[in-house]
Amino acid sequence: MRLLLKLIAAPFVVLLTVLVAVLLFLFSLSSFLLTVASVIMALLGVGLFFISYPVGGVIYLGIAFLLSPYGLQAVTGVVITGLDSLNLSLRQFITS
Repeated sequence: MRLLLKLIAAPFVVLLTVLVAVLLFLFSLSSFLLTVASVIMALLGVGLFFISYPVGGVIYLGIAFLLSPYGLQAVTGVVITGLDSLNLSLRQFITS
């Protein structure tokens, strides 16, 4: 029974290995672009405070936070790390 489960888990290990590699590549490219966009949005948000439009400034700063490495990028990093952890767990199951 254990051998059958290991045979079923093997394709998932291959799939997760490729998926994590592709996601890490895309994440590294997009994190640079999102950080640049975050800086631009933050500067625009601060600029809107000085031209007496504070609501727009708050909205731009909120969007800048979501685009920053502490917003959506952190959530994406946690998801990729979770997939990699699942991959490592399946590998340990197969090799045990």
